[in-house]
Amino acid sequence: MTYRYDRRQFLWLGSAALGSTLFLKACSTGTPTNSSPSSEASPGSATPAKDFKAAIVLPGIITDKAWNQAGYEGLTVAKDKLGVETAYVEKVSQADQAEALSDFARRGFNLVFAHGGQFDAAIQQVAGQFPKTFFVGVNGAAKGSNIASLRIDHLQASYICGIIGASMTKTNKMAYLAGQEFQATQEEMRGFELGAKSVKPEIAITASFTGDWNDAAKAKEAVEALISAGSDVIFQWLDNAAPTVLQTAADKGVYAFGNTADQLEVAPKAVLTSSVKRIDLAIAYLADLAVKQELKGEIYTLGLEKSDILFLGKFGVAVPESVKRKAEETKQAILSKKLVFTACQENGKDTRCVKKA
Repeated sequence: MTYRYDRRQFLWLGSAALGSTLFLKACSTGTPTNSSPSSEASPGSATPAKDFKAAIVLPGIITDKAWNQAGYEGLTVAKDKLGVETAYVEKVSQADQAEALSDFARRGFNLVFAHGGQFDAAIQQVAGQFPKTFFVGVNGAAKGSNIASLRIDHLQASYICGIIGASMTKTNKMAYLAGQEFQATQEEMRGFELGAKSVKPEIAITASFTGDWNDAAKAKEAVEALISAGSDVIFQWLDNAAPTVLQTAADKGVYAFGNTADQLEVAPKAVLTSSVKRIDLAIAYLADLAVKQELKGEIYTLGLEKSDILFLGKFGVAVPESVKRKAEETKQAILSKKLVFTACQENGKDTRCVKKA
């Protein structure tokens, strides 16, 4: 069974169960009181799958056909395959992240996914208070005794998209548009840049962050500004706002990339291909490790070698066969490690660079 909480209901239930959590939160800055040990499950003790409880905290809605929906579907896969009890809460703002994570831990959930790198600080804030719950930051960079991070190697797919985009641009100007800037978006933008410059070293790439993954009005304003400045290929990573960006690109006669899901059908005239990230399968994979008591406090990074999790979507009709072949050749070079991405420094900052074997 999967339980759904909207934000108000979730906090109300939490406060009722814990003696007015919200009142305590408003009136005290002290550490929240944990429930009794018997109500929490230990990540180090065997728990039958039927008694295992997994939850996910989402920043957006589960019907966005992108990031949040993929997270919710991952929990659904875990429920169907493993027989675990699941629950979720959607539309959690940054200010409410720590409370949402804590409430699930107090309810005795063995495993709590925080769906986005923007949750890292909240995870680190609450994990020490609930050592018997394992927290997983999706797209995160945190790790600890009961903290793991699940990451897709965004740079690998975006590198190939950079090659495709550079092969299609007429203005030699492209753009990267996302909701927030953190490690995952930085890596994806870096891959896009590296791939593009491997084709056209002189190409210019502009980055823009709206500050909101779901605000369609902000996304439309941002993409129109990028297009007005000359960008004719847009690599976007947004959630509920993604269709607006893709459709705006189509209306303006420029190209774009889908992200997370195969988004070709959203705007078939504009979308060149999509960086498909089966976050649902990745989440189910870590849930399986947790049920087996094999989940560790480390960063799990999955790339193109997991061909069911990270891959390119369908190509748009505008993409020539020669460009498709180049994309496939590049993918094979990454898989065979003839082309690798190594840690390096550029302009005094830690990043990743291309190294050819």
